[in-house]
Amino acid sequence: MLENLTFGAEHIILLMGGLLIISILAGALSSRVGAPLLLVFLVLGMLLGEEGPGGIEFDDFEAAYTIGSLALAMILFDGGFRTPMSALRLSWKPAGVLATVGVLITAVITGLCAYFVFDFGWFYAFTIGAVVASTDAAAVFLLLHQHGMELRRRVSSTLEVESGVNDPMAIFLTIVLVQVLTQERGVTLLESATIFITHMGLGGVIGVLGGMLLAWAINRLKLASGLYPVFVVAATLVIFGGTQSLHGSGWFAVYLAGIVAGNRRLRASKLIRRFHDGIAWICQIVMFVMLGLLVTPTRLLPDIGEAAVVAFALMFVARPVAVAVSLLPFRFSLREMIFIAWVGLRGAVPIFLAIIPVLGGVEGGLVFFNIAFLVVLASLVLQGWSIPWVARVLGIQVPSRPEAEGRLDIDLPQQLDRDVIGYRVATGSPAAGRLVTALEMPRRARILTVLRDNTVVPREKLLALEAGDVVLTICPPEETFRLDRQFEPRARNGRHREDVRLADFVFPAEITMGSVAQEYGLPVPARDLPLKLGEWMTARLGAGISVGDACRLGECALIVVDVAEHKVRQVGLRLEAGEEAEFGEGFFEHLRQLRHEADATLRRLRERLRVRRALPPPRRTIPAPDVDAAPGANPGADPREP
Repeated sequence: MLENLTFGAEHIILLMGGLLIISILAGALSSRVGAPLLLVFLVLGMLLGEEGPGGIEFDDFEAAYTIGSLALAMILFDGGFRTPMSALRLSWKPAGVLATVGVLITAVITGLCAYFVFDFGWFYAFTIGAVVASTDAAAVFLLLHQHGMELRRRVSSTLEVESGVNDPMAIFLTIVLVQVLTQERGVTLLESATIFITHMGLGGVIGVLGGMLLAWAINRLKLASGLYPVFVVAATLVIFGGTQSLHGSGWFAVYLAGIVAGNRRLRASKLIRRFHDGIAWICQIVMFVMLGLLVTPTRLLPDIGEAAVVAFALMFVARPVAVAVSLLPFRFSLREMIFIAWVGLRGAVPIFLAIIPVLGGVEGGLVFFNIAFLVVLASLVLQGWSIPWVARVLGIQVPSRPEAEGRLDIDLPQQLDRDVIGYRVATGSPAAGRLVTALEMPRRARILTVLRDNTVVPREKLLALEAGDVVLTICPPEETFRLDRQFEPRARNGRHREDVRLADFVFPAEITMGSVAQEYGLPVPARDLPLKLGEWMTARLGAGISVGDACRLGECALIVVDVAEHKVRQVGLRLEAGEEAEFGEGFFEHLRQLRHEADATLRRLRERLRVRRALPPPRRTIPAPDVDAAPGANPGADPREP
């Protein structure tokens, strides 16, 4: 008996390890062809399932719900832990509206489409809409960064914060509608409001308090360095489980706890971040492979038609309308709203929510699961695969700021508002071969020491840095990006920062508006001519200014190219700045030509109608006779007439 038990356990351990290795290798291969990683994990799970080559039978919905809950909790905590408070201040209002009003609008419109197209009841159709209404945090966090893209700060932070906080609304709608479908008495509006307030209120309070307590405990406890990340994982599970036990939203709680803890100075913070990065990856792989195992491909076939209609309505009708209504008060540009609408990625959360009707005993509950799974596949294929192309076409992508190669972070006590960072000077970096006194160091950063050929260079002999030198610096956390640019190479992996064209010409922020206006003929008011470019942009755009923000001047636009220490450092000029140029010059040039041809055709039709109906020619204002006109000339004559 014991031998059989041991033999079975070994096989399970071997299977789990093999699945992780196969998933990682498949993900590395998919990155080379640009395929969304989550789609690869999902398809891999299907191939390993009972109808694939793997032949693994797995149909335990309760176990899937429990494992998915834990995995999603860890992913959300990691996402919140990496969200800076500056990004949250910039986007919490639009993201909050999207996460509540936007989810409700999406669910209603999708449900209406399902009701009118298919023979579904009202509540059945709206439950389908609620299940697929929320964007997926794992999909958004991963796919936005998979291709090394850097998006406009307000756009990326809005998408990430929305995906982290919209789950409670979708869960609330799904639970209420499942109760309506399974209870004869139904659920009143007051009961629905109570459920929602309980979910959001308890989740918010416990999340904020839990994050503060977690940060306090980390900085007070003296543990072995390897135990700090383990302590954070345990605290995350306690916050999630405790909130769920009190009928609050555990997912909302852990996301807020991650934000609160991640924006405080923590002991062993670098170790915690790297450990949680690995944990989040494992959770994503486990959750998507497990959901792939749970599905039976042949059972999806009867619901393909319904799923296609729901996916089309969701991506091309419901999500765009919800984004337009939610973001209209927040001065997002049209192209930003189009991008946010398109990147409403669906991932594990809709499949996870589709398990609730199955566990709740709703008649035909597997239909929800099948439709949600097919909608997620369509979203990952169409939206996930096209994100880089859409970002480039809409002009949402900005030059990326990769972490400097060879960078080494050293933890200091949390009371000190400084980071000790080591760099290996890369060949081709701004610091290589440059005098130390000529380095563009941040104001509060200092070089501590320099190692060359395994020897410390005396300060009195340190004149210039050479490629290969190891430089140890001390710098405030908010200025590390500017310090990175001094030591990283101009090109990384064959990609230049100039690959993404923000502007045709770039100027320092200290240049006056008058000099640029005179050189390029910009329509700048006289009162603004003495202002510097950086001052003028800051006055126009206000707080939270970031790379890619733009102000239009006639047919041109001034665009923020570089920001450091919350100040504009470089401003670019784009010579074509209309909405047409923003969406892709070639496409809209073609539209302009079509418009001109249509106008010419309409003019010809009007002329023919005038001739046929014998209408008098249009009135013209006859100018006064020109006294200097040649003798015999008729000033009032039409020059086109012979």
